[in-house]
Amino acid sequence: MKIIIYYGGRGIVGDPTIAVINRMQAVLEDINVKVKRYNLFEEKRNITSLPNTLNEADGIILACTVEWHGIGGYMHEFLDACWLYGNKEKIASIYMCPVVMSTTYGEKEGSLDLVQAWELLGGRQCSGICGYVKDTVTFELNQTYTSLIEKRTENIYRTISQKTIDLPASNYVMKQMVSAAPPISLTPQESEQLSKYASDENYLATQKEDIKEIASHFKSLLTNNGVSEEDMIVKEFRSHFTPQDNFSSVFKLAVKEIRNSLIIDIDNDRLDVRYGNVENPAVTCKIAKADLDNILSGHMTFQRAFMTGQMQVRGDFKLLGALDTAFRF
Repeated sequence: MKIIIYYGGRGIVGDPTIAVINRMQAVLEDINVKVKRYNLFEEKRNITSLPNTLNEADGIILACTVEWHGIGGYMHEFLDACWLYGNKEKIASIYMCPVVMSTTYGEKEGSLDLVQAWELLGGRQCSGICGYVKDTVTFELNQTYTSLIEKRTENIYRTISQKTIDLPASNYVMKQMVSAAPPISLTPQESEQLSKYASDENYLATQKEDIKEIASHFKSLLTNNGVSEEDMIVKEFRSHFTPQDNFSSVFKLAVKEIRNSLIIDIDNDRLDVRYGNVENPAVTCKIAKADLDNILSGHMTFQRAFMTGQMQVRGDFKLLGALDTAFRF
């Protein structure tokens, strides 16, 4: 089973929706569900191509935050692209779970908006999660809320795996009426091609990013004098370690592009950094290599990477502050 999360917020620190989908993603991965996340604010140049990703999904989570009014422009643009370029036959078999958190008012209206849009596209529904959050930190530390999110996520898994069937809805008839009018009929293959190359500017921007990544890779090989990236990471941690009094903990850092996990064992003024495995670490972090590079270069902290959703954390996330104190990049 594969579930894709489309996050339509702005990715700001303190966004409660990020905390919710982080928890949901962790629960789903624990029960061996493949989870992929797209942050629409990062994909804004390629939103027209994102409906292609629906073809590989059994279920999706549409997540956004109501900051003042409605679900926001990124999510609207993505749903527009689904209507214009999405494979309606595939969408008809996909379950959608709305996750809408509000820092002002209107989370229920936002959730209903997503449900109605997905029904009009012909998709299936899962019970969603919506709520008002005044203080994100208090919300994240509330074990009752965490337990509720975990149970809702398990229900989503059951709904998708059991392919629960609902009674017919009038929105399906409405979809048949409005979708019959377009003068140009596209096959799924033509739709996929159109969405991929909908804008030459977007396509060229993607190619430039790919070339930039390849150039950066070869540049790192030249500048590291034959030292592997894995060894360079270990060297960075060792050279920036600041001994801590009365602090001992073990961190496990799983970098997506590196096969083995990085184990960081701190015991007061002693530091052991190695690749391997360890049982029951105090904190387990999952992060992409590019985001880790931002931390090692001092452009981001571990705490900020977690808060913005660029790093997933299991365990005592309050220890992330100690990790930033022990390593000053």
